[in-house]
Amino acid sequence: MIPASELIINADGSVFHLHLRPEQLADKIVMCGDPGRVDMIASFFDTKECEVTSREFHTITGTYKGKRITALSHGIGPDNIDIVVTELDALKNVDFETREIRPEHHQLVMVRIGTCGGLQPFVPTGSSIVSEKSIGFDGVLNWYGDRDKVADLEFEKALTEYIKYPEKAAAPYVVSADEELAARICGDDMVMGITISAIGFYGPQGREVRLKIASPGINQRIESFEYKGRKITNYEMESAPLAGFARMLGHKAVTVCSVVANRVAKNSSTEYKDAMRELVQKVLERI
Repeated sequence: MIPASELIINADGSVFHLHLRPEQLADKIVMCGDPGRVDMIASFFDTKECEVTSREFHTITGTYKGKRITALSHGIGPDNIDIVVTELDALKNVDFETREIRPEHHQLVMVRIGTCGGLQPFVPTGSSIVSEKSIGFDGVLNWYGDRDKVADLEFEKALTEYIKYPEKAAAPYVVSADEELAARICGDDMVMGITISAIGFYGPQGREVRLKIASPGINQRIESFEYKGRKITNYEMESAPLAGFARMLGHKAVTVCSVVANRVAKNSSTEYKDAMRELVQKVLERI
């Protein structure tokens, strides 16, 4: 039995942070960072059955062309993914009455939609990148015993040595998205890429505003790094823990991002809402 201190269940039968009850969660989940973007995703739904808001976690479950889908915001950062995916998994795979793990595993399909910064000339502002592999600079997965079972250890070693990864930073991990789901979401109109999940937006992504970073030139080394003929395509903040937790827990997950800044060309666009709506509709069609 899972103790009450380890999995907190609210008085109304909902899980602690998300405030969702098991029956409110669909098997197909479209995730995003911004709570406001959940309304935009759900605007495509044909029906809406429930809406729940708790902290930065905003959830709407409904249907799109006969598919039951949950739209859910996870907030900013990889640490939130630890909370969100653990609780989503518990909603399907833990009996909230007995606190026992259910004997039959229930698989979730999770697609995260976000924005990112491109690291190569071939992913200009406005393009969409599906994270086939993700590199976690956040360290979240390092706290879990199955980390090495889902990680690409050779990739990690090659990357760490080449880019002169900061010694005091959390050890990076490399994980793959679900291959079938990634291919389905990507189709023939997106770029299949390798993504870094950073622990922050400024220094951890090589930006200098007033503070100097600990590893000068790291972005240039990241941009030139190759592994088995593949280059790192983009920065964001959540794809690696999502892919890692999904693999450890037996779910299918992938991240797809719209490029809103290209770090090589040193340009950006704040007018990306139309591109996001188009990306959301494609994901709803393909999930």
